[in-house]
This record gives sequence, C-alpha cells and structure tokens, in this order.
Amino acid sequence: MGTEAEREAVVRVRGLGTQFGGHWVHRDLDLTLYRGEILALVGETGGGKTTLMREIIGLTRPATGRIEVLGRPVYGGRTAARVQWGVLFQQGALFTSLSVFENIAFPLRELWVSGHELGEDMIHDLVMLKLKMVGLNPEDAWKLPAELSGGMIKRAALARALALEAEVLFLDEPTSGLDPNSASELDRLLDALHRELNLSALMITHDLNSMAAVSDRIAVLAEGRVLITGTLAEVAAYDHPFIRRFFHGVRGEALLRAG
Repeated sequence: MGTEAEREAVVRVRGLGTQFGGHWVHRDLDLTLYRGEILALVGETGGGKTTLMREIIGLTRPATGRIEVLGRPVYGGRTAARVQWGVLFQQGALFTSLSVFENIAFPLRELWVSGHELGEDMIHDLVMLKLKMVGLNPEDAWKLPAELSGGMIKRAALARALALEAEVLFLDEPTSGLDPNSASELDRLLDALHRELNLSALMITHDLNSMAAVSDRIAVLAEGRVLITGTLAEVAAYDHPFIRRFFHGVRGEALLRAG
C-alpha cells in the first residue's frame, strides 16, 4: 500500500471541532481517507460519527478545523466538486414518490440542470447500468420504494450514490436494519465494487462482521477525537474502555481469532 507520505489523501480532516451550545462533540479531530481504501468509522452511539460525516459532505459546518475532499476545501476557498462523491444514507433516503429509475436518474438530471448535457437515452442507459452493477433487475427500475425489501432499498440507494461515477463514497451504516443474509450480500457487493472500481469509501458502521469483511482500516472515534486508526488487530490491541467493550466481546474475539 505504500507509506502514508506516498499515498494520496482523498479526505483530510484536521483540527476539527464541533460545538452544539456549550457541548463539544469533537475536539481537535484528525482523520484521513486514502485513495482506494474503505475506512470504517466506529464509535459509541451519540459519539458524533454521523455528525462528522455530515460535516465532511458539507451539510453541517464545524466550529473549527479544516476539511478537504479530493484536495479541495469543503468550507471556504474553492468548493469541493460534490459531483465527485456519492452518499448512501442510513435508511436509503430514497424519494418515496419516485420510482427506483427516477431516484437513480435524479443526480443525473441535476447534472444536466447545472450545465452538463445528458440526453434521455444516455440517462436511461446509465440508470440501467447502475442497476445491474448493484444486482437489481431491469424490472425493479419501475417499482416505488414502498415495494422494495430493505436490501433492495440499500442497493437502489447505492446505485444512486454511484450514478455520477463517484470517486469517493460516504456510507452511513449500510447494513443497518438488514437481516444477516442480506447484510452479508451487501458486504459482498461493496467488496466487489471496491475491487472493480478502486473506490475510496468512508463507512460508518457498528457491524463487526461488515467491518471485518470490507474495510482496509478502522478509525475509532471516542472522547471527541479519533483515538487510533489501523487494521482490526492494531485497533483491538489499543487499550481503551470503548475498544475493550466493542472489540473484545464474543463476536469480536471470534473475528480476531479468525483474522
């Protein structure tokens, strides 16, 4: 993989501070996502994982610090090119009144509105290609979200996130709410897409199996900062109460032995 100095950072967070009223959620937080890796972000419930992701994608402005995506600042200066990233929200966040086709086509039509011309034939072909990439059938394109299973919703949302050939993906609890079989299938899909497209992804997760199956490194968020970033074995060896609880339960120890 090369040393950190040799690797290209596609997301770089430095000195981040997040404050709500008198409460600091993050303090002096640093995080780096390198090109071509899946970085899993774990931490306690309410510890600020989703808030951090919202700040990275420009939905919530931090109190202090600097965030760069693909070498461009998210706040101030030259705005990062948001068409170069995609987001899979925890519950899919599909537009309930639109078909799967129209949900996936939505960012493509927004691109057209912003001055990049895409004809309807091209939009149709791109939507169908993304459906195939995530393992959905052509006939699924005309279904409404209410007609989809939980796993199909996640796949459709992933297709939308990939619609603009995203260089970076942000995944918020991708396996949340899925049964074990559907979660494993989604993990295999993410791993295959990662390998095929050389995707870079920041993945919030509390799913140990998913983390072990698809992530290259793990970052642990606790006490308002990233305590450690490393492999599963490296992170599990770090002495901290959250890490002991999270990684050294029955499932965690089984994964560590298997690894």
